[in-house]
Amino acid sequence: MTDRRLFPAQEIGSLAKPRWQLLGQRGEPLDARARGEFAADDERLGFGSELGSARDALLAGRSREVGGEAIRDLGALFALRYLEAAGLERVYDGEARRIEMYEYPIRQMRGFRFQGHVRSFDNKYYLKAAVTDEVRLERPYHVEEFDFVRRHARAEPKLPITGPYTLADWSYNEHYLARQAGWKGRDARRRAQREFVVDLARRAVRPTLAALIEHGCRVIQIDEPAAGTHPDEADLVVEGFNAATDGLDAEFSMHICYSDYRLLLPALLEAKRCRQWAWEFANRDTDGHDGYAVLKALAEYGDTRSVGLGVADVHRDPVESPETIAERIGRATRYLGDPSRLWVNPDCGLRTRSLGVARAKLDAIVAGAALARASFENPRR
Repeated sequence: MTDRRLFPAQEIGSLAKPRWQLLGQRGEPLDARARGEFAADDERLGFGSELGSARDALLAGRSREVGGEAIRDLGALFALRYLEAAGLERVYDGEARRIEMYEYPIRQMRGFRFQGHVRSFDNKYYLKAAVTDEVRLERPYHVEEFDFVRRHARAEPKLPITGPYTLADWSYNEHYLARQAGWKGRDARRRAQREFVVDLARRAVRPTLAALIEHGCRVIQIDEPAAGTHPDEADLVVEGFNAATDGLDAEFSMHICYSDYRLLLPALLEAKRCRQWAWEFANRDTDGHDGYAVLKALAEYGDTRSVGLGVADVHRDPVESPETIAERIGRATRYLGDPSRLWVNPDCGLRTRSLGVARAKLDAIVAGAALARASFENPRR
């Protein structure tokens, strides 16, 4: 498929923000813990000298003078060097400028009114909006964020962006439902949701993708975490994806986490410009349950796209051994039949883990990929 080595590793989402970044963004002086963490990070990665004025202001307790954006630059650069040092071939900035994946993109659009916080999972909440008018994009988003990454990344940049189906599913659909005549039953709600998803895709997500591509973004991951919660709407996920990517020239992947992918097939296979499925598997790979067996379905349907293989669980601290990861890669290869189709990554973003645990998991992923690569390149005779 390419000249890349077998089983290249990639980022898949967000990282936890370091304490020194959070304090600096708020204009607060660093406490002893944050100062120690920054010193250790900078000694290991050597990123501070690249943005010396921001570093100096942060350490001197003068972060207000340079502003929160300069501290976010420092956090983004830290995340880039962190992921590159782990040996990933595709990286981003750990979403250092993002609070979460819903509110920010919605704030770049007209036609929405925020209603209040709702619980997403555990003790995590997000500010949910209702769509009250037709969707209109104020301006393409993530562009300045990507420009910074493009200027500073040493590995290949890969940008994650929230997909139109998830933006719609996580909103209250008032406007498009009100346009449906008669009883607002199941069929009317589905028609309204389809219209909402497609409008988001065409009027907001696609112009943003086009602007990112114009700025040099070549690898884009469209995140659809809501897809697995309504498997009967997999066709809407696909319609939104196709509308958002229509006519655009980039390498698109679709990231869906914590789902029974069999329930989304074969509908997902109609995502025309999707070149990679970035899915989670390790979370389900337990004694008595093969988390990778679903890959057989791709083979059965004749789908030949690449797979971003989740080989490390992002919701548990215990670090998978390289041998475990290598075995998972080997098992996935047997199901797919072609080792060149596999990239390796955590199941999802690592922001729920400490930076220390996240780095240990990334190190294990890269080491496990090396073991698997060696076994394929030097098979026992």
